[in-house]
Amino acid sequence: MNKTWLSVIVAAIFEVGWVIGLKHANSALEWVLTAIAIIVSFYLMIAASRSLPVGTVYAVFVGLGTAGTVIADILLFGAPVQAGKLILIGVLLLGVIGLKLMSKEKEQEAA
Repeated sequence: MNKTWLSVIVAAIFEVGWVIGLKHANSALEWVLTAIAIIVSFYLMIAASRSLPVGTVYAVFVGLGTAGTVIADILLFGAPVQAGKLILIGVLLLGVIGLKLMSKEKEQEAA
């Protein structure tokens, strides 16, 4: 995995943070941290899209962010665990992995 893909993963982690912050922030500090997470996540995603296909970067960013948010909701806030939800997250992650692999093939073809 190269540095650019790592920045997409880190951006998705920050996305999970700001989505949680939008729902649960109660103090000024929490809102500031939420705003910082938004800025960092979008900065990293935009920077990654300069050297990777934009559609793939966005799909991976949103897919990992969605899966991470659902998992964080279950682990941190006691959301009910539903088999269907976990299966759909698995399918989503398979799609994200597939997009990354397809992107890698395109990068090798261009080289």
